[in-house]
Amino acid sequence: MANREELAVIRGARSGDPGCQLKLGKLYLAGGAGLPCSPPTALHWLSRAAAAGIDEAWMLIGRHIPWQYASHHRATLLDWYARASDAGIVQAALTLGQLVLQEPAVTHPGLCQRARRALDAAARAGSSEAGVLLAKLRLAVADPAPGPVVLPGRGAIKPPPGEPSIPLAAALPLARALLAQAPADGAAWTGSAAEARLLSRCAEALAREDGPGDEVQRMRELAATAGDRHAQLALGLQLARIDAEGMRLPSGCPASFKRAVRWLTLAGEQGLAEAWFALSRIYVKPEFSQRCVGEAQTCLERAAVLGHGAAQLECGLQAWRMRRSNDCNDVKAAYWLQKAAAQHCAQAAEVLMRIAPAPEKTGWALALLPLVTRELASSQPLLAARIELAALFGLTRAEALLLDVKAADHGHCLVVDIRASYGRGRRRLVLVETARQRQALDRITRQFEQVDAGLEGNYRQRLYRFKTWLQLVEAGSEGGDRARLAA
Repeated sequence: MANREELAVIRGARSGDPGCQLKLGKLYLAGGAGLPCSPPTALHWLSRAAAAGIDEAWMLIGRHIPWQYASHHRATLLDWYARASDAGIVQAALTLGQLVLQEPAVTHPGLCQRARRALDAAARAGSSEAGVLLAKLRLAVADPAPGPVVLPGRGAIKPPPGEPSIPLAAALPLARALLAQAPADGAAWTGSAAEARLLSRCAEALAREDGPGDEVQRMRELAATAGDRHAQLALGLQLARIDAEGMRLPSGCPASFKRAVRWLTLAGEQGLAEAWFALSRIYVKPEFSQRCVGEAQTCLERAAVLGHGAAQLECGLQAWRMRRSNDCNDVKAAYWLQKAAAQHCAQAAEVLMRIAPAPEKTGWALALLPLVTRELASSQPLLAARIELAALFGLTRAEALLLDVKAADHGHCLVVDIRASYGRGRRRLVLVETARQRQALDRITRQFEQVDAGLEGNYRQRLYRFKTWLQLVEAGSEGGDRARLAA
């Protein structure tokens, strides 16, 4: 039970007195006859005293409160540990390094620089733990978020653009130390995301230099177990004995497709298109006991959705080959081929030109478009919209008058099909290639959504309305010419 003096300190601390808060924090740090030793409670009162401007409070936090208590309140405590580290307190530097590396890792450049400086000073003073934390911090800050593994030729690990490259000689000792500490059963390893990235990158660098070996596979297994998607992809490809394009690698070892499928599926579920593409290649292999063409197609489409250029090309070609089984397959083919062509795939662009050739610029609509006045747009809005649509997409007069605009718009293309109302018509696709076309098509589609299609009548009625307007325009133009000549 607290004595009378301690009770007075507690009352003062609760009322907001910084001096009493500091005293109470010290009492909970040391413990005694009246109050127990409680680092979390001490941290609470010392934090309040430090926020009130008492320097001794944050120095006590840095010296006596370890990481396991501070990790639950990282955002509010980082500044106190940084100040204590700047003051030369080694324990504060170690805790600050652990807090910065705690997931999600801190990426603030000023704070990371202060942590590196403090850990460097502690390492020079002889702290081995500070040296390990310093190496981890350099790697974690160089790669703040998982991204594509990009490696230079030899001897270094290169993170994404804009970040400093890391020498392999500096990263490899730490990676091998992690290997030595890891349990024999890789599934029981509980490494952090930063450690998994380290192992994954070192494995890639070693594989480029010396080829895959036992050490490389061990690094990949640990990193993949910890959830690193690039390690999962690399391990899956290694087990399947294929490269990223699905081609068989020259290796005497038999492939383990079932294990490869497991790792590649995990990598694909984390957003790696290359993993889904590799799975699509595995599922069509005749030597795979679980061969399934439908599953291969599903994986291929997932890779295409995630932006894999080769998968988009293949999806487009498959849909085009199956166009006779479904009228919508040519629309699907144009979609995927347009995506692949945007990634500078020459074959996709070539096939796309055959599926949806560039429309001929019809002179009739281009000549009439300047004559579409505000009066026509207000009195005959749908007719004015159809003339504009014909000028934008190269439609014939019959196509412009009969096209069902709402049904024709498929986002990436316009399906021009008037065969039901016009016997000489033919079905064709016109790509929507520019922002101007897209904006105009959206505006025109909204116009037709607000009007019942039956109000326009059949083709003869629409044609009559168009010719009547055209005669009025020509008569007005001739009258203007005669007036100018008379003047």
